[in-house]
Amino acid sequence: MANRQVKSKVKGFRTKDGAGVSLVRVLSNQTIGEFDPILMLDSFDSTNPDDYTAGFPLHPHRGIETISYLSRGKMVHKDTLGNEDSITDGEVQWMNAGSGILHEEKVPAAERLLGVQLWLNLPKRDKFSKPYYHAIRSKDIEEIKINSGKIRLLTGEFEDHKGFRGEHLPLDYYDIHLEKFGEISLETGEDDSVMVFTLLGQITIGDELIEEKTAAKLTNGDRVTIKNAGDFAQVLFIRTKALNEPVAWAGPIVMNSEEELEEAFKDLREGQFIRDDLEFDD
Repeated sequence: MANRQVKSKVKGFRTKDGAGVSLVRVLSNQTIGEFDPILMLDSFDSTNPDDYTAGFPLHPHRGIETISYLSRGKMVHKDTLGNEDSITDGEVQWMNAGSGILHEEKVPAAERLLGVQLWLNLPKRDKFSKPYYHAIRSKDIEEIKINSGKIRLLTGEFEDHKGFRGEHLPLDYYDIHLEKFGEISLETGEDDSVMVFTLLGQITIGDELIEEKTAAKLTNGDRVTIKNAGDFAQVLFIRTKALNEPVAWAGPIVMNSEEELEEAFKDLREGQFIRDDLEFDD
């Protein structure tokens, strides 16, 4: 078996988004090629509500799926499909923007806000897929005990366990908790696109130390061993398939060409962003 190693690491930088939410942007338009198809990863970790309660006012998306996981805290979602919903500790919001959606996210004060939002690129064939919203509740997230902690199966599959699955790209998304001296070995497809993010604590993969709040893209292989390098580690494991398609990205819209981007912003200016002239497969 070929053990995966660390190919690259990204620590991220502090910035503000939305109406002034303070966050750490880990993956961005500078990491598209390496982390394909994960476009963006924003990390939230604060005990000061002033950092985040301004929230994210109504804004558009097209061509991506947004996946928000809150280990701690609360987030309220509202969109142009008519959805109004909230998630709290340990839950996930999955939104396929597809052909176009507008949504807002409010972030009420909590004892601690801890979590991440991913942007998962849509394949070219699915850029104009039907938008949808889905909340993954704690009761629907299986917790699987391992020798040195647990795995929370946020989406996808782990061995013979199955969780929520999106309609487009495969995504196995685990929240792994490792106690002191804990480790876990996971089997992967040789060509899977695999990355980890250290939400809390630090880990080692091979001989490489991965500090807290760091994303690491892994080399190809059919197995990866993750070891806790401290008293406790909470690591997000993400396995999917690279698209290897051109990316044209401007703000909240991600397409495959500059012409498609221009069309999207033209639709937005002319009030035609929410498309009702498309035929979708049920």
